[in-house]
Amino acid sequence: MRLVFAGTPAAAIPTLRTLALSHEIAAVVTRPDAPLGRKRVLTPSPVAQAAAELGLPIIKAARLDDEATGRIAALRPELGVIVAYGGLVREPLLSTPEHGWINLHFSLLPQWRGAAPVQRALIAGDAELGVSVFQLVAAMDAGDVFASRVVPLAADATADLALEVLAQDGAALTADVVAEIAAGTAVAVPQEGDVSLAPKLAIEDGLLDWTLPLEAVFARFRGATPEPGAHTTVGELRVKVLDAVPAAAAEPLAPGEIASTPRALLIGTATTPLEVRRVQPAGKAPMSATDWWRGFRGDDTIRAGA
Repeated sequence: MRLVFAGTPAAAIPTLRTLALSHEIAAVVTRPDAPLGRKRVLTPSPVAQAAAELGLPIIKAARLDDEATGRIAALRPELGVIVAYGGLVREPLLSTPEHGWINLHFSLLPQWRGAAPVQRALIAGDAELGVSVFQLVAAMDAGDVFASRVVPLAADATADLALEVLAQDGAALTADVVAEIAAGTAVAVPQEGDVSLAPKLAIEDGLLDWTLPLEAVFARFRGATPEPGAHTTVGELRVKVLDAVPAAAAEPLAPGEIASTPRALLIGTATTPLEVRRVQPAGKAPMSATDWWRGFRGDDTIRAGA
């Protein structure tokens, strides 16, 4: 098929590469270059870089306005495929391709419609995560679903690692749906079940509440890592938790109580402690949790903020 592909972050690249093997990509639509790093150097999006490597035409657009719509319409695509582009597709662009647009979404729809489905699912402690390919409509992530797939993940996978796995499985699922649309055999069914929403996370969504059971604390750590960053406060100091695991066979600690051993830093929850391995205190570089604690503490244990 003759496709237009829209996407921006690295999670969209596996789908782009997979589709480029079997279909004509008339253009790749992505967000404009963004300033990155301390020097704020304008840098192409991950999808723009991948498209350039593949030798594909690129349309950079902050939003899919009349100009972008006209450029895409002139390509006469048969189908649009979108994966985490970062902007809305509205009419008349929604109906411009012969078969409309399909969207790869990183959840089992109708669960977790919105910008942060993987993060919200992990924080909620969902037993299963997955991917869905659906027909794009004007309402957010509400179109009929062509296919969904549960994707096995490691029990300790953080949001970034989970998204890498989901992106690979989602690429294969999207390729299957595109092939079915090309063959005229694709069938989409209305979404069924309870709808849940997944708005983008704010900094406060990464705050760890040590008064909750370990499972809930660890779930929030997984969902908020690496962005916006799981964190706690120790006294007046904000400390980002970069790496942590449930403590095996550790003695219970009071919620928020910190205990240090030569090999581990433990923080108490409402049940069993969390072992914190790497941290980043505000204004400092990442370091091992035990090294940070040896330089910080004046006593063996203190209370960590919520």
